[in-house]
Amino acid sequence: MTGRRGGPDLFYPIVPDLAWLQRLVPLGVKTVQLRLKDAAGDVVLSTIAASLDICARHGCQLIVNDYWREALALGADYVHLGQEDLAGCDVAALKARGVRLGISTHSTDELAIALAVEPDYVALGPVYETKLKAMPWAPQGLARVTDWKRRIGAVPLIAIGGLTPERADGVVAAGADSLAVITDFFTHSDPDARIRQWLAWAAHCKARVFHSMRAT
Repeated sequence: MTGRRGGPDLFYPIVPDLAWLQRLVPLGVKTVQLRLKDAAGDVVLSTIAASLDICARHGCQLIVNDYWREALALGADYVHLGQEDLAGCDVAALKARGVRLGISTHSTDELAIALAVEPDYVALGPVYETKLKAMPWAPQGLARVTDWKRRIGAVPLIAIGGLTPERADGVVAAGADSLAVITDFFTHSDPDARIRQWLAWAAHCKARVFHSMRAT
């Protein structure tokens, strides 16, 4: 159960650096988002290049956050942008090279801006309160997930913010196609075990959908 129109896998972690990516991808992760912050230009390039190599060896899809120019230069094929980065992005250049694009949204105005560039997925968050960083947006809640999915139709919807395995089924039932996670494993006493728990949940969810489809 991957997102439609080339969306990410049902569950995927967001990692802040190469060390975390090297640690988690071999566990069986099939989509990972690299979210570097305030890194020097040479570090950005070397990290994306190394991440692409690791993901290629493990059959994992890499999504590069923010650094679309570097992603384009290195041949990455998936980019995630916030609203500020989207405003300065050459979307036409990305699409001309076949690069898929995901965009963060937090309000109806931002959703309209995102949909205007025909993204490959839309992210909505925070669904629940998240404690990893201060957020200017209040928790969106499950009703907003359902509303966003109704608005965007076939475009994959990514839920993010305060997600846990215990909340995951409800978020999918509300309309999310994929769940992007960072705080839940990042702050866990055993991050590797938590990632495996998420992967087991995703596998069970996909199997449940498969059997449901066969029964109809």
